[in-house]
Amino acid sequence: MNRVNLFAVLVLALASTSVFAQQPAPTTAATAPNSDTSFIDAEGTAHVTRVVPVPATISSEAQRWLAQPTPDQGPPVPLAQRRVGTDAYTARARVEWTKICPNQIEETKIAGVAVRIVTPEDISDQNKEKILIDLHGGGFNSDSGSYTESIPIAYYTKIKVVAVLYRLAPENPYPAAVDDSIAVYRELLKTYKPDRMVIYGTSAGAILTAEVATRIKQLGLPLPAALGIFSGLGDFARNGDSMAMYALRGLSGHLDPPGPGPHDPEYVAHTDPKDPVLSPIYSDLHGLPPTLFVTSTRDLLLSGTVNLHRAYIEAGVDAHLVVFDALTHAFWYDWHMPEAIEANHMMAEFFVKHLAQ
Repeated sequence: MNRVNLFAVLVLALASTSVFAQQPAPTTAATAPNSDTSFIDAEGTAHVTRVVPVPATISSEAQRWLAQPTPDQGPPVPLAQRRVGTDAYTARARVEWTKICPNQIEETKIAGVAVRIVTPEDISDQNKEKILIDLHGGGFNSDSGSYTESIPIAYYTKIKVVAVLYRLAPENPYPAAVDDSIAVYRELLKTYKPDRMVIYGTSAGAILTAEVATRIKQLGLPLPAALGIFSGLGDFARNGDSMAMYALRGLSGHLDPPGPGPHDPEYVAHTDPKDPVLSPIYSDLHGLPPTLFVTSTRDLLLSGTVNLHRAYIEAGVDAHLVVFDALTHAFWYDWHMPEAIEANHMMAEFFVKHLAQ
C-alpha cells in the first residue's frame, strides 16, 4: 500500500473512531435485558424496559420481518446517504410490485411539477374518467413511496394514479410541498370532476394529504371524493406517545427521546407549528370528505394517526380507522407480507366505494 492510500485509510479510520466514540456500543444478546422494568419519575416520564415476544396474530412473513436485527446505536445517516439508499429501495420496489401489479409508468410534469403517472392494465372506459393523486412518503426529504404507494393502488382500483414528486426539505421546507400538490390538483380539476378524484398518501404523504385537504377547503376549491391518511399526523406542535416508543422499524433500531420543539423542524422551518394548514388538527375540519386512516400498533406515527382521526370524528367527518397488530411504520410498502396486500386492497376498496360512478 502506498503512502497516499495509507494516509487516506488512517484519516477514515480516525474519523470513524471519533464518530463512533460518541456512541455507546450496540446492545447484544448478552447485554439485552431479559425482564421488565418500570420506573415513573416525578414528572410522569416512564423509564422502562419491556420484553415483547412476536405475536402469533401476524403472518409468518411478518414475523420474520420483525426478527431482522437492527442495531440500536450508531451515528445518524447523512441526508445524502439516506437519499441514495431510498432511491435504491424504490427502484427495487418498482420491479417487485410490478411483478404483482402490472402497469405502465410515465414520467412527466403537471402544472410544472414532476409526476409519475401509473396506469394499470385493463383500465375500463368508465375508470378513465377517474384519477387518484398520491402524495408519497419519505420524511419530506426523500421519496420512498411514489412507486410503493401508486403501483398496487392503481392495480387494485383499476384507476390511474398520479404520484406527485413535490419539492423536498430541507432545501424546500413548508409550504413548498403543499403548493406543488395544490398546483397539480388545480390542473387535474380541469379534466376530472372532483367527485371522481381521491387524494392519499403514506407517512409524510399522509401528513401532506391532510394539509392539502385543509388548504383546498381554505381556498374554496371543490374537495375530492375521499382521502387516505395512512400513518400520518396533524399536529407538529406536540409529539404523540408513540414517538417516544417506536423507531421506523418499531421496537428495533435507534431511538432518541423526543425533545422540545416541533416535530421535523427542517420541514416546519420558520412556520408556527400550530399553523392550521401545517397542523390541520388546529383547523376547521368540518365538511371534509370520507377519510380512511390506517396505522399499526408499532408505528411511530400511531398516536399522530389516531389523534387526527379523533379530530375528524369530532368534526363530523365520515372517518374510518384501521389499526394492524404488531406491524411497523408503513408496512404496506413491503410486497412480501400478506398484510401489505390486505392493506392495499382495503385502501383500494375504500377509494372505489366513494368515487362517483
